[in-house]
Amino acid sequence: MQTHTLKWWLNRRASIDVSPPYQRKGRLWSDTDKAYLVDSILNGFDIPKLYMADFTYGDSPLNVKKLPYAIIDGKQRLEAIMDFFDQKIALNDDFKLLEDPSLPLGNLTYRQLTEDFPEIAERFEEYELLVMSVVTKQEGLVNELFIRLNRSKPLTGAEIRNAMKGPAPGVIRQIAKHEFFTTNVRFEVKRGEDLNVAAKVLSFEYNEKLQPTKKKDLDSFVASGDLSKERLELAGRDVLDILASMAEIFLPQDKLLSSSGVVPVYYWFIRNRAEREYSLIREFLAEFESERTRNRELVRVDPESDEIDQQLSEYDQYNRSTNDLRSHRERTKILNLRFKRYSKRGLQRT
Repeated sequence: MQTHTLKWWLNRRASIDVSPPYQRKGRLWSDTDKAYLVDSILNGFDIPKLYMADFTYGDSPLNVKKLPYAIIDGKQRLEAIMDFFDQKIALNDDFKLLEDPSLPLGNLTYRQLTEDFPEIAERFEEYELLVMSVVTKQEGLVNELFIRLNRSKPLTGAEIRNAMKGPAPGVIRQIAKHEFFTTNVRFEVKRGEDLNVAAKVLSFEYNEKLQPTKKKDLDSFVASGDLSKERLELAGRDVLDILASMAEIFLPQDKLLSSSGVVPVYYWFIRNRAEREYSLIREFLAEFESERTRNRELVRVDPESDEIDQQLSEYDQYNRSTNDLRSHRERTKILNLRFKRYSKRGLQRT
């Protein structure tokens, strides 16, 4: 693409789709990382080029948001640049301008640079960003480019699957937008853990039974050319229905959902419960987790004790391999058995 300055791109930021479907979620860089990129720019070092889908050449079915550009690779770099312009980050406190280390530039924001060191600020504004223009109407080629550009980077399995061809990635993205993931879960989703869990429960629902959910299993499921689009969409709707129930059962930022590894098991457990039992589920799971904690402590203090609950110890053992098919089956089995006893006590109390 014809080279343009950072100030030129700043003035056209509204023209860039920074979250096309194949992209990472962004905001993965720390403020220190972002400031280090600004450091590189101010000190004249080269920074990696960006890749953008260029829709200025004509209409494209890929241009969902009807904007001139969509970022393919370089989202974190672009965000770092815009954050510096927006005063959201400052130069690192140890920043030194290599040609004049005596200048007191550490911790300065862009606005402070423009006021006190306008020539340095101008150097940032006039830095020319190298952007590669990508022109195609085939989403598969854009996805392939994204994967190839990031092959040497530490992409998660969820991020790679998100850029695969076929109908599954779109259904998985729709599931991951559910309020259960945005409100109820307590685990971090920046690196696609919500997409990961969504793929797992979708594979359960599509196959109508528990499945192994290791990376190779999920990759195979998403990349399969044998998936029925209609059946996949029906399974996705079933998943959303169950997640709606789970959003009602669990609390916002629920401590019971601190780990993503428990969600597929909770999903399958709740999927097979009667609606009249929903009011008992969270209290049951909270009690179950408390019992597990006490049992683990007893095992640690007195491993020969007759009071050790072997079933809970067995659950802990299976919980160490959360993606094995047997782990899914056995943990669900234990939850079902203990809930049956718990619900009988609940009925007796009422």
